Amino acid sequence: MATTHDIDNQYTQAVADFVSALRYEDIPAEVLHRIKLLMLDSFGCALYGVKLEWVKILKETLREVDSTETFGTWGSTDRFSAPHAALVNGTQVQGFELDDVHRHGVLHVGAVTLPAVLAAAQMNPLQGKELLAATVAGYEIGPRVGIAMGQEHIGQGWHSGATLGVFSAAAGAARAFGLDRNKTVHALGIAGTQSAGLMAAQYGAMVKRMHAGRSAQSGLYGAMLARSGFTGILDVFEAPYGGFCSTFSRSTDRFDLEALRAGFGETWETMRISLKFYSCVGSNHTTLDAIRTIKARRDFTPETLREIVVHGSQVTVDHVGWPYSPQGLTSAQLNLPFCVATLLLEGDVFVAQFKPECVNDEERIALSRKVRVEHDPEITALGSKFRHKVRVDVHYDDGHVESETVEAPRGSEYSFASDADVCAKFMKLATETIPADRAQQIVDVLMEMEKHDGQELIRLLSMR
Repeated sequence: MATTHDIDNQYTQAVADFVSALRYEDIPAEVLHRIKLLMLDSFGCALYGVKLEWVKILKETLREVDSTETFGTWGSTDRFSAPHAALVNGTQVQGFELDDVHRHGVLHVGAVTLPAVLAAAQMNPLQGKELLAATVAGYEIGPRVGIAMGQEHIGQGWHSGATLGVFSAAAGAARAFGLDRNKTVHALGIAGTQSAGLMAAQYGAMVKRMHAGRSAQSGLYGAMLARSGFTGILDVFEAPYGGFCSTFSRSTDRFDLEALRAGFGETWETMRISLKFYSCVGSNHTTLDAIRTIKARRDFTPETLREIVVHGSQVTVDHVGWPYSPQGLTSAQLNLPFCVATLLLEGDVFVAQFKPECVNDEERIALSRKVRVEHDPEITALGSKFRHKVRVDVHYDDGHVESETVEAPRGSEYSFASDADVCAKFMKLATETIPADRAQQIVDVLMEMEKHDGQELIRLLSMR
């Protein structure tokens, strides 16, 4: 196998060093507790995702070419090969805009990490402590790549969860396989060259739901192939021509390689991951929180509303601020004006509010026309850490204006959800698919994962 001695890949090596050397004992207690909650949240999203149309189509299509019945898909008895199981499971987690997000790194972390880690853990059985360490390794890497790339990455049209996610998946799977530093470098290099995902998928296409699954699959492939001696790009991050950073960024001054290794063992990106309590894209949550606060202060109805103006970053404007038109559930859940209308008319923005027929709801569409999303250069200038910050102005029909500024939504790293709230969301989603007693078993095993075999969790999730 090629070595890393003759090439300047100090940043890729630093990532590989962290991943391959990470021990359960190195991880602070608060991070271990948080990772369990984050895992539980992702599993809840996946279990709800079983019944979604795009998941059913994906499984039916895969079954035409894959008769393997070795690796389980979560919440059902359907089984496939490891890469196809990872593809399905990642699609389920990201299937209904319910899963976590690292706002600064612009990444849904669980959807890309967990399918790869659990597939690797089934091939290389792990005790609970090792499973947690592998998961943390994955959760730490993808967000750092996102921070290094900056918000311009998504701004120029890449779907960051699809492009960045391969590195979380590869890192987690490499750690689950116990790969050394050199093989982990190759796992990252193999995964990185498979990176892909276009943001135009948000406008109604089912394929947006599959992006996380593809990242999980690509990262798993990277670790599996590296484990067998297959080689990848040694300087996948640093390469000036054809490297990940130079290719997926407009210019060399748009990315920061040092961010890839900053704070290893001291700053834990796992602690900066937010949870969602609305079933829509994370960019919409601060606005929805602001409107709830304003309504509590001075109530209004659609009839007494003149307009709502949302002032946000350029990424917010481009990502979610376009005038709504019916193009499918994906578009409905990503469009900010439509989600605002949903909140005002339905009282919530969760799974019950997004049935297929809502896409053409004339009342919601009409109300969405009263919502404008405008660029605020001052918010954009704050950088990617503040890309979800908004100032919301509600204009009443009597001329009164109420304003509210929200930097981060409920469930964010600044006001993380309680254990009870996370468990309640999990149970609400999981029991749409599986019996309550089995859902409770998953909670009990996961929250004391150190005492259990990883296979026990895998069995509970795969329904066999």
